[in-house]
Amino acid sequence: MSQAFVLPPEDRPHLDLGHSRVEILATSVQTAGQFSLMQTRTEPGGGPPLHLHRDAAEGFYVLEGEFMMYIEDQQALCPAGTFVYVPRATPHTFKVVSDTPGKKLNLFTPAAMTEYFEELAGVHETGSPTPELIREIASRCHMEVLGPVPDRPH
Repeated sequence: MSQAFVLPPEDRPHLDLGHSRVEILATSVQTAGQFSLMQTRTEPGGGPPLHLHRDAAEGFYVLEGEFMMYIEDQQALCPAGTFVYVPRATPHTFKVVSDTPGKKLNLFTPAAMTEYFEELAGVHETGSPTPELIREIASRCHMEVLGPVPDRPH
């Protein structure tokens, strides 16, 4: 059973992933596995490879900037105020297409992905991860990397 908690801004873990910064707002431990919540800030042009989560659905709420979301064979331009839902095991990715950084909330249910971001941030402290290492970390965290961001016109 989880306990109520308050997390002031100064107590949030901040992770540097190179093109993105992740603030962990709620972990599996804090929510008894119900959900995890992160706020991410991604530089223009940044985004992860095409991937899927085997263990969780994901919701995105865009706070700032514009994202191009790719979900299966669809794409959608997502300005601030847009909400996106991605069911479990659905291929997806995004790319920041605005001239300014994109900021969004990421909700995973049940809780997922904090370990992935923590491990990836640890690799970034000593250099840049190779695609092979990213796939290895992803696999341990119930995620599958499928390939690069789709090359489609906006």
